[in-house]
Amino acid sequence: MLIAFLTAPRGVEQVELTEPWQAVLDAGDTPRLVSTRPGRVQAYRHLDKADAFPVDQVVTDASADEYGALVLPGGVANPDALRMDRHAVAFVRSFFDTGKPVAAICHAPWTLVEADAVRGRTLTSWPSLRTDIANAGGTWVDEEVTVCHDGPNTLITSRKPHDLKAFCAAFTAEFAKAGQERMSPSGI
Repeated sequence: MLIAFLTAPRGVEQVELTEPWQAVLDAGDTPRLVSTRPGRVQAYRHLDKADAFPVDQVVTDASADEYGALVLPGGVANPDALRMDRHAVAFVRSFFDTGKPVAAICHAPWTLVEADAVRGRTLTSWPSLRTDIANAGGTWVDEEVTVCHDGPNTLITSRKPHDLKAFCAAFTAEFAKAGQERMSPSGI
């Protein structure tokens, strides 16, 4: 299955990109880096520059129809930039509209708030997003990982880099279930 990783050109927390990326590879799926601009994505370790990664596809050329699921890595600047880009927000929203699973960690739920995708959902995030999520109609919980099926798709969220092991295990399991459901004949 092809999995989209959406990031801004700068500001993604490197470990929140690289560990989920590796988890997707380990699960036998194919990750693709989607961004708002072509070229490379500059990752960070907190506030320090880290590695840069090549963009596979620009979000204006991407469609949820191409992908089986979406991963939204965090970092403070990354989701803040994404939520200001109407194409990125529409891309995120389209995964909810088509019932495809979405995984988001740390500050990434800011983009979900902008996409009006947290209303009626239970999720976790970096603690500073608690009020934003509540104001957008979501229920915030302080848990290592949260899997919410109360909506048009499965939403998997996690709080911080320390939770990556649980986050990766949860979203790869949910992505595998979604892939099997899409491949099963209807009515069975």
